[in-house]
Amino acid sequence: MKTDIHHYITKSNHTTWEPLIEKGVNYNGIYVKSLRYDEASGRSKTILLKFDAGAKYPYHNHPAGEEIFVLEGEALVEGTTLQQGDYLYTPPGFKHAVYSPNGATLLFVVPEEVEILSE
Repeated sequence: MKTDIHHYITKSNHTTWEPLIEKGVNYNGIYVKSLRYDEASGRSKTILLKFDAGAKYPYHNHPAGEEIFVLEGEALVEGTTLQQGDYLYTPPGFKHAVYSPNGATLLFVVPEEVEILSE
């Protein structure tokens, strides 16, 4: 384990938003910043996602669940509107899509990679 605390700090204001591309698919209008990259699994487990107005992430499954915290804007999950300050925990196996009619910035904790069920 590294003992220098600076190894564990992410200065997200000093990084740029990158287009969200997963397995070669570009999710237009959705951008990502990695906050915590897990070297053992080879993927980011804590991320920020920024949705442009009208952007949608397709219907998918969370094998290990997920956590969402709305930093700005609003997002619809399973027909329910999440607004700034709202927190959602989805249990393992929870399936849903995410849509933002007016744009949003969300904090996600995703222990395992999602499984896309439909585009």
